[in-house]
Amino acid sequence: MLRALYVDFNSYFASVEQQLRPELRGKPVAVVPMIADTTCAIAASIEAKRFGVKTLTNVADARRLCPEIIFVESRPTVYVEFHQRAKVIVESCAPIASVNSIDEMWIALTGRDQPRAAAEKMALEIKYRLGKQLGECITCSIGVAPNSFLAKTASDMKKPDGLVVIELADLPHALMGLKLNAFVGIGKKMLQRLNDHGINSTPELLGASVEKLRETWGGIEGERFWQKIRGEDVAQRETQTGSISHSHVLAPDVRNHDKAQAILSRLTQKAAMRLRDGAFVTTSIAIAIKLRGGERHKASLRIDATDRTATILSSVQSLYESLLLDRSVRNGSPMQVGMVLGGLTPKVGQSLSLFDTAPNTEKLDRVVDELNLKYGNNTLFWGGAFGSRKSGRMAIAFNHIPDLKTESD
Repeated sequence: MLRALYVDFNSYFASVEQQLRPELRGKPVAVVPMIADTTCAIAASIEAKRFGVKTLTNVADARRLCPEIIFVESRPTVYVEFHQRAKVIVESCAPIASVNSIDEMWIALTGRDQPRAAAEKMALEIKYRLGKQLGECITCSIGVAPNSFLAKTASDMKKPDGLVVIELADLPHALMGLKLNAFVGIGKKMLQRLNDHGINSTPELLGASVEKLRETWGGIEGERFWQKIRGEDVAQRETQTGSISHSHVLAPDVRNHDKAQAILSRLTQKAAMRLRDGAFVTTSIAIAIKLRGGERHKASLRIDATDRTATILSSVQSLYESLLLDRSVRNGSPMQVGMVLGGLTPKVGQSLSLFDTAPNTEKLDRVVDELNLKYGNNTLFWGGAFGSRKSGRMAIAFNHIPDLKTESD
């Protein structure tokens, strides 16, 4: 029985750029955070991938692999807008069960849509409507299978613009030719654990007992994996927001600590606004600085539960100053800064500290949020971010789709 249809957009960011800029069509394109030799590709077009350029390929290597490559500065707001339009189009064919990332979503097949012919018809209709309504450059690979795990696996088996169906009768031989890391959940560390337990190939993985996989994974996740690769309908595990994070690669002209702190202040203010919008409070704060040469420095602290921008900014500033006590940091050139608000809990019913000596800025935060939501972010901001309006722009992480309401530039 077919229960899941998985939609995976091909070279999404680059395809959107090619759709909006016809002069880029048919050419190798890499989308980068900024036009600079020290950055890397966050997306590569189908044409660029044929030369070996892929996500995280640095600019110098991309030029070496493909001298004709065209670098395009990313436009996150545009990609989110296209994503929202794509969701509406897919929803016009069937309800979306889950959006896994900005370029991946899946549909739970039910009733008359479960037979192979009906599922294939739906997949082709989705492709047609996306091309017709979003544009010819926006293509997707679709996988159909007994569960979303195998449907995702199937969507990766034929790219670009593929359609692969895996039925129960096709298992396990339909998976035998795949590499171990072709399966979701098997990254570098998990691959090493599999090897350490004597599993070095997909046939060995598929032939392993449930007890063996429980031992390898160290618990119930091994059993869940055993069930998923056999096409069983395994319930999705509920996830909760545990942290809010932002990071930014610094442009060459702002690679000094004063500018880095201003940009970090802006990132922090965006994170605090997201915190309040989600009705959360944070109990831990962490920052990170990456220096020229790749050296990373981190600092963190636990705090009383808060959602106040002033309190969070003060903590971030203290953490940055603590890192500057290290001579290598103080004399280094910052290339990237990032921050994380962790230990999130719902604000409802939360008792805030009676000993918080910071000014009560709750009303001020509310006014700032309201003005920024009404007139656009950066209408009003705390002074520490002055001079960073062109930096710390919206970014799209693999597991987070920005909210245009709270994160647009």
